Amino acid sequence: MGIVVSLLVLSGLIFFHELGHYLAARLMGVYVEVFSIGFGKRLFTFRKFNTEWSVSAIPLGGYVRMKGQDDTDPTKKSFDEDSYNSKTPVQKIFILLAGPAFNFIIAFFLYLIIALGSPPVLSPVIGTVTKDSPAFIAGLESNDTIASINSLKIETWQEMADSIKKSSGSLNIGIIRNGFFEYKILTPKLTQTKNMFGETIQKKMIGISSAGVTHPLNLTFGDTFSYATAQTVFASTMIFTGVQKLITGDVPAKELGGVISIVKLTSDASEQGWMSVLFFAALISVNLGVLNLLPIPALDGGHIMFNLYELIFRREASEAVMVKFTIAGWIVLFGLMGLGLFNDITRLIG
Repeated sequence: MGIVVSLLVLSGLIFFHELGHYLAARLMGVYVEVFSIGFGKRLFTFRKFNTEWSVSAIPLGGYVRMKGQDDTDPTKKSFDEDSYNSKTPVQKIFILLAGPAFNFIIAFFLYLIIALGSPPVLSPVIGTVTKDSPAFIAGLESNDTIASINSLKIETWQEMADSIKKSSGSLNIGIIRNGFFEYKILTPKLTQTKNMFGETIQKKMIGISSAGVTHPLNLTFGDTFSYATAQTVFASTMIFTGVQKLITGDVPAKELGGVISIVKLTSDASEQGWMSVLFFAALISVNLGVLNLLPIPALDGGHIMFNLYELIFRREASEAVMVKFTIAGWIVLFGLMGLGLFNDITRLIG
């Protein structure tokens, strides 16, 4: 069942990505020949709105084939009025950006649904206290609940961590212990730790870990939009940073995952309930949006790069250059997919 959910989630997100391209193309007066979810042998096809709609056997992607555009052969062009090639660079960039934009929009709405469902968040309840740490010296204990820091009300573990991270000097921490309120004074210590990318960093900490207690985050209707926006921005920033660190080598290539990882993680999330599936679907959607903006000719970002060149220099890149870059783009893309698949198989074997 988990694999079925995974494929449905992935196919759904791909559908909305391609729908963005489709709607933008139609808006710009471009004839869309084929709208396909998946690759390979066509399992199901029908014709509607003057477009052929297909579902193919390999559900690992999709495409919208517009008149005059062929990623496998960039020399195949048409300059009819309803052709992609007849449009201005700005119009073409609009069509290309629409796919990733729809991924970010879908992620926002998924986070909005999550917010309306009162998602569980980590409570500021202490699990363990590191010996000789600021918290240990100040007398903090397991099962203490941190209720305030410098008179600022604390409701989640993340709020507490952010307050400590941004602090300067000593902190007046209000705790609840056995139903009674107490205050403790301590000074955070700059400590060596690991960030989400596995890098060693220096961070202000007080030497406590979470007890793993959660509570539902009850938001007002207005706050749900702020929550959805913040989560979408956070996920986008995290993935952009992760890609950057992969390119610079700060994150090892072995951390790259492929479609097997996506299917497995979505399947695992489905066992935790609908909210976990929505969380992961939103993250995948942002991931698709970010990755498609990379300046690789086989992706939307590569086509945007060519159109920006035409917009700036008032001429298209030469046919020879486009062919070479397109071939190089496919090599890079298949190389990344192969590396992700290799890493997935290695993890499964390991």
